[in-house]
Amino acid sequence: MSHPVIGAIEARRTTNLFDPSRQLDDAQIQELIRLATTAPTAFNLQNWRFIAVRTAEAKARLRAQAWDQTKVTDAAVTFIVCGQLADHRVMPERLAPSVEAGFMPAAMVPGWEGAAKSLYFEQPQRQRDEAIRSATFGAGTLIHAAQALGLGSAPMIGFDAEAVARAFDLAADEIPVVLVAVGHATSENWPQKPRRPLAQVLSLV
Repeated sequence: MSHPVIGAIEARRTTNLFDPSRQLDDAQIQELIRLATTAPTAFNLQNWRFIAVRTAEAKARLRAQAWDQTKVTDAAVTFIVCGQLADHRVMPERLAPSVEAGFMPAAMVPGWEGAAKSLYFEQPQRQRDEAIRSATFGAGTLIHAAQALGLGSAPMIGFDAEAVARAFDLAADEIPVVLVAVGHATSENWPQKPRRPLAQVLSLV
């Protein structure tokens, strides 16, 4: 019998048609993001933010910057998944809960902060790359969390990033990486499209 996680991965499909009459409450939205934020990030930076666009006004504002895609307004919620530029200075705060939980020695924190500084300080491309990676990990986990909870999802790259940043007051260190629409799928959606053969994408070395 397939493991439930594997079943969710195999059953996931991109939802293009949502039932606009069915919504999600704030507790359901919060649970989706609680699950999304279990995704890994370098140094446990957790350098992401999720903007849950769920009201009619906010959906209309986002749709205007997202190539007028109907998914934005038909889905129960469309998340703007933002990556934040990697910054070593947040390390003590981000690692404090691990120290308090008793499994990370406090003496390790300065070493981690120093390693992060050596990677990111005055390295704008690395800072941006890490923001994109973290947001992508979070978005991927969000997509599978939605599937596991019986919801459809659609990752969307069709939007004006600068306009979205302005329309939703993103901070200077935040990048809108991807939109993820989540809601109740209609029966007309296609199944998961066939994937390329493993021989074309996997090298065993």
